[in-house]
Amino acid sequence: MSERISITEVIQIYKIDDHFLNELIASELLHPETENSIQYIIYEELPHLERFTNWHYDLEINLPGIEIIHKLLNQMEDLRTENRRLSKISGKLTNWEDAEL
Repeated sequence: MSERISITEVIQIYKIDDHFLNELIASELLHPETENSIQYIIYEELPHLERFTNWHYDLEINLPGIEIIHKLLNQMEDLRTENRRLSKISGKLTNWEDAEL
């Protein structure tokens, strides 16, 4: 079982509105686990929660904006990963015709 924190504790610690947290869950930006009717956020998702909270409260970005920014940042990371993979391949090749993409 992964390390986790209850949603009630998250709301208290991060001082966020439960409606905002429920919107993040409904939009599938966060994926809580439920056990004995208690919802938990896994620790691995806390950096995402912190980022979304900062965007919303500090930068006043609404939920649709958060969804778009999150999607674009994920796409950028995917492109970086693909770029690194292709750079490794091109660095190992002496002839581009040998490439197996």
